[in-house]
Amino acid sequence: MGGAAVTRPTVDYRDVQGLVRFGYKHLKAARYAMVGVKNLAAARAWLRQAPVTNAEYVQPPPSSALHVALTAAGLAALGVPAAVRAAFSPEFLGGMADLNRARRLGDVGANAPSRWRWGGEAGVPHLLVMLFTRGADTLDGFVARSTGAAFAEAFDVRQMLDTSDLDGVEPFGFADGLSQPAIDWDQETDPDTRRLEYSDLAALGEFLLGYSNEYGKFTDRPVVSADAASAELPEAADDAGKKDVGRNGTYLVFRQLDQDVRGFWRFLHDATGGEPAAMDRLSAAFVGRTRTGEPLVTAAPGAGDGLNRFTFDDDPRGVVCPVGAHIRRSNPRNTDYPGRPTGLAKLLAALGASTKGFRDDLVSPVRFHRVLRRGREYGPGLSPADALQPAPRDDTERGLHFVCLNANIGRQFEFVQNAWLMNTAFADLRGETDPLVGLREPVPGCPASGDFTIPRAGGPAQRVSGLSQFVTLRGGEYFFLPGLSALRYLAGSSS
Repeated sequence: MGGAAVTRPTVDYRDVQGLVRFGYKHLKAARYAMVGVKNLAAARAWLRQAPVTNAEYVQPPPSSALHVALTAAGLAALGVPAAVRAAFSPEFLGGMADLNRARRLGDVGANAPSRWRWGGEAGVPHLLVMLFTRGADTLDGFVARSTGAAFAEAFDVRQMLDTSDLDGVEPFGFADGLSQPAIDWDQETDPDTRRLEYSDLAALGEFLLGYSNEYGKFTDRPVVSADAASAELPEAADDAGKKDVGRNGTYLVFRQLDQDVRGFWRFLHDATGGEPAAMDRLSAAFVGRTRTGEPLVTAAPGAGDGLNRFTFDDDPRGVVCPVGAHIRRSNPRNTDYPGRPTGLAKLLAALGASTKGFRDDLVSPVRFHRVLRRGREYGPGLSPADALQPAPRDDTERGLHFVCLNANIGRQFEFVQNAWLMNTAFADLRGETDPLVGLREPVPGCPASGDFTIPRAGGPAQRVSGLSQFVTLRGGEYFFLPGLSALRYLAGSSS
């Protein structure tokens, strides 16, 4: 985790890629280019001059944005010295397709890297170039200008991934993007303090390297000696005299998730006898929200958006919102002392001597495992009614380009994926994974997981069985999204 925090450096938004600070909801159109380095000198030249959008707040907001991230293979292709590359995180260096990692993430069977369309055996790109504009009518022109002659000389485009604008609704038909961590940009909170109540506020160092994280530490990252090549880089706040390659950068996780929308609604139809209200109730139990975004548990009193102002403290058994629901697995909304904020009960919990809220005790405090989502849907929308109709022969694929940002891939994204979404024993459940994105095939040591439990007050739980695999991974990789000075430094490096 690095040494103890010694200063709280002020954020230079001019050095941060804007994607970290902004979700670009006003930029409705986007395209992702997976590219390889074709001409080293030309690639370095383009990257040093790349018109990357920074995180400064401007009014009106920009009408377009461009961002660049690199894989470990991309750093090598650019000639970044081995000693610098070795200081990046082991998850980033090993790659998403590593077989041991793939097994832990549930990337086996239909999700296996050998079946991916890009990444894994299909080939790891060197760079990800992300392009955003206000609408589809301007996207082609912006892409053409951004990938003109100089870009074409430098890179070959291996995949061009389109997105779609479903107006805040993901392909299964549910309101999306309602819950995000709030970044403490001003670093006003003390992250090294126990949290007795759930909060969306997260330490800046959870999402930007070079700042204190939720442990009050600096996450390990590359730092280099001060010399002419590193002169533009910011100083390392926790390593006197060194320049910080990681500062203002973060890791970007990209996973192309194909969603079987027809299969999802057909399963719900068959499981409920086709009764519309029952289909809505079961689908909401899977997600933890209604299709319009209302959480199944009651919002807490107070200011703010009621769609995100809730916890599961008053529903420990999952009678209102099932424990295995997607939003409860991906964000349990617990604290350092789950369900016991004060007094003797807190002491007993800290000593492991209390049994109240047993399920909560099995779940790690959520503040150490948040990710910042920046993904986009692809493919056309499909209503539940249309999903139940026969599929055309040329049925269009639809899904989610899942993109998230985090400073520690292992503790943040991989923990959520492995310990919460794919874990068949999450919060003392048995034989089930996440109802939306979970793997259904057995893996060594774990049985098949096609069940879902809906607890009932005063009676036996309802067990829904035979869930299909509704989401299939089509490609993925880990990227480093550098600060702008670091991008120029990496582009100017030589072996």
